[in-house]
Amino acid sequence: MTLEVETSRAGPVAEREAGRVPDPIAERSVDRTVDRITALESRRTRAVTAQGPRRRGEYGARERIDLLLDAGSFTETGLFVRARPTGDGAGRPYGDGVVTGYGTIDNRAVCVFAQDSTVFGGSMGEAFGQKTLALMDLALKTGCPVIGLNDGGGARIQEGVTSLALYAELVRRNVQASGVIPQISVVLGPCAGGAAYSPAITDFTVMVDGASHMFVTGPDVIETVTGERTSAEELGGARTSNTVNGNAHFLAADEVNALDTVRDLLSYLPANNLERPPQYAPGAAPAGRCLDTVVPDRLGQAYDMRDILRSVVDDGELLEVQELFAPNIICALAFVEGGAVGVVANQPLHAAGVLDIDASEKAARFVRFCDAFGIPLLTFADVPGYLSGVRQEQAGIIRRGAKLLYAYAEATVPKVTVVVRKAYGGGYAVMGSKHLGADINLAWPTARIAVMGAEGAVGVLHRRELAAAADPEALRARLVAAYESTYGTPYLAAERGYIDAVIAPRDTRAHICRALRTLRGKRAPMPERRHGNIPL
Repeated sequence: MTLEVETSRAGPVAEREAGRVPDPIAERSVDRTVDRITALESRRTRAVTAQGPRRRGEYGARERIDLLLDAGSFTETGLFVRARPTGDGAGRPYGDGVVTGYGTIDNRAVCVFAQDSTVFGGSMGEAFGQKTLALMDLALKTGCPVIGLNDGGGARIQEGVTSLALYAELVRRNVQASGVIPQISVVLGPCAGGAAYSPAITDFTVMVDGASHMFVTGPDVIETVTGERTSAEELGGARTSNTVNGNAHFLAADEVNALDTVRDLLSYLPANNLERPPQYAPGAAPAGRCLDTVVPDRLGQAYDMRDILRSVVDDGELLEVQELFAPNIICALAFVEGGAVGVVANQPLHAAGVLDIDASEKAARFVRFCDAFGIPLLTFADVPGYLSGVRQEQAGIIRRGAKLLYAYAEATVPKVTVVVRKAYGGGYAVMGSKHLGADINLAWPTARIAVMGAEGAVGVLHRRELAAAADPEALRARLVAAYESTYGTPYLAAERGYIDAVIAPRDTRAHICRALRTLRGKRAPMPERRHGNIPL
């Protein structure tokens, strides 16, 4: 009897062990790969699904990245990063408001982040910030450009000082990357408060007309504190930032145009400071108007310096930087014989090409960027000097104008200068003169290199004679002509060796090409130091 009971009790166990009866507990504990893959896809779908309506614009963060990069090249990092649990039931969406990763533009590696306005308004929290910092670190380790697509709500208030700390950490990464890898900011929506300082430190900022805004303090706060009434567009819109304060470098018509601008810009730049700028097949020599007739016979008559530049660079193409800000000086990227060059040129069409505070700071920053990334500098001078006046003096033109002197003197890349017409006073010295370290200095026969123009010089030197003359105007005309024949030429500077050659305008491109070829292997050792102290 006892034996029968034990056998009956053991029967089901033995049957399960033999596989004849399914074990429900074992079934529940099966860890199938196919289920994990399905769960991954489900999680990934949730992670990339927009969490809410976009603030503005046609494209979301991932769509913007796809428009920017080569098709199919984007690899996302940190997709499943989330904010820490807070215990209050707050949502913790994947990504935390920023999309980060790497891909290619024209088959060249880049890192990119795009703020996602559908998640917490694109505001920066701890997880958001850590993702962005990790991407910056990756860009520095691999030596590739980093591009930021900004459309965020600033610091995440709920996370308090942590978000502020991460803005400071991001700025520190920007500084570490400065001069090491190109950094490009694209502002596609609001960029306010602490968020505005990171684009300010990067090399180039692109803004979209009518959609982008960048300021430290918004219109509502300004009205509360100061009583001033303004709009976001007037305060820090794309046009204000491109024309008034110079915070931006390119004005785009729409988002697609902004991203195309970034692709175009990168074609001129090396991946990092250890690589040479890209070299392409030499472009066609421009077949435009003859340079021998560009400069007017009358000294005071304006002309468009871009006519000269387009007749010198490959295919007549220029990518102007800050085209709408300080238009009295031109800063542009171009190619000469397939190699990238940075062009700095006075523009007689605007304020006679005079150097004021804005022009000096614009050109100084551009010169320093080119020097940091090994891009040769090509300078065209037609400058009456620094702008005088009470307002400029009180605004600090001595200190701020000295930035351009410092930038040229500090630059060690190949430097070629062409004096086209006027080169007076401090303007002669600062615009790529031999004395600031230019390698090859050329001049057209129309060049006038002197302390000042003939009219001013005669007024100073012969003031008493003119006051006592029976016919002061006739005497003035004779004195001006004598001054022009002696000092209003390039030949006195050429006699001193300050000008290497006086050339016919039509031969300018040929001379520049030969000079750049010669300077390709230039070495210019500098004294050891921590860094210089530019007059900021």
